[in-house]
Amino acid sequence: MTTTAAISAKECATQLSSIVGEQHVQMVGETVTCAPADAKQISEILRFANANSVSVTARGSGTKMGWGNPVDAGIHLDMKRLNSLREHPWQDMTCTVEAGCNWAAMQTELAKFGQMVALDPLWPERATVGGIVAANDGGALRLKYGSLRDLIIGMTVVLADGTIAKTGGKVVKNVAGYDLHKLMTGSFGTLGIITEVNFRLHPAETSVRTWTAVAGNVAEFAEPLRKLLDAQITPSCAQIRINNARCEFDVRIATRPESLDDQAAKLRKIFAPLDLADSSQAVWQTNQEIVDDPHAAVLKISLLPSDVCAVSLEIQQWAADQGIEMKLAAQAVGIMTVAFKGATGTVPALIQQLRTRLKKSSGNVTALQIPDAMREGLDVWGCDSNALPLMREIKRRFDPNRTLNPGRFVGNI
Repeated sequence: MTTTAAISAKECATQLSSIVGEQHVQMVGETVTCAPADAKQISEILRFANANSVSVTARGSGTKMGWGNPVDAGIHLDMKRLNSLREHPWQDMTCTVEAGCNWAAMQTELAKFGQMVALDPLWPERATVGGIVAANDGGALRLKYGSLRDLIIGMTVVLADGTIAKTGGKVVKNVAGYDLHKLMTGSFGTLGIITEVNFRLHPAETSVRTWTAVAGNVAEFAEPLRKLLDAQITPSCAQIRINNARCEFDVRIATRPESLDDQAAKLRKIFAPLDLADSSQAVWQTNQEIVDDPHAAVLKISLLPSDVCAVSLEIQQWAADQGIEMKLAAQAVGIMTVAFKGATGTVPALIQQLRTRLKKSSGNVTALQIPDAMREGLDVWGCDSNALPLMREIKRRFDPNRTLNPGRFVGNI
């Protein structure tokens, strides 16, 4: 329990037991973990925590608990009991799912009707819906289907004072007021506890094919990338991969089986004079492999698609000069994940260098995973945008007592 709390950990555990049941409360040191069953119980917990100055953090499977600034919360909400696909009106191509539901389990149920939530997050076999939404996670499918915010049509959230708020609706076309669910997406649990999410669905991709081009220098991909984004074909995914000196460009297309050869011919024209060969679907696991190394420094870089090749080349050359192992995956939309392994003491200087370079085009560098020895003096978010005062004011309005994940997000929000 934090020093500012007006109640002891033991008193806190007793109160939470009266809400969720003694069997769903566990006390470890000064931290109390409880597993609420629904939004109503979460509302009671937050009302109690807010009144007694006890900070709260929510946890699904814990895959992204290391992202952002560390939080020493007095209450940990374990969302494991909110784990069902509550509604799936498949004719409307929408679904409502609880925040603690496993992502892969949800997709398996939707696939029975030939549908999917068109998102490829990290750790789908372990990650939960709430954690994915709170962290705004996603992968290369964004090129075709848009970002996570584009796939969410509604949400149920419990605010810091215990208010249960519903935003959006359960149909794709609705006029249900402000899109507050877009604000909650990517807020890292600092504005409210997500309990349910309403998704719009897409037909599951069944006939897919992936091609890979190899180049001696990542700069050779600049023109094919430009042509691909301007072409009258719609890839599901496109990414550039760099593993130390090896440079590869992957493209995946999902369409009718009889059209795949025609799409391949068009892609070969775009990539000429580079050779384009059929590749395994396993290449789309590269992003996962990058973040899976617990000893690597992992950065997430947001930049313009036109800057992808140039920045990738700079990072590759810098790593070679420093004698550091480097692995990179850059989505065509301008989201890049890069890992450094080795003499990571020089990585903070690179982070600052990249932030300065990308500031002109509103890009940014976030340190997703960083060794403890590098954390001191390093702002993992690195946001000096003029939007920061507005973000702080939103936090103040939604959570004036700083009950929810205090300090975890940008600018110690």
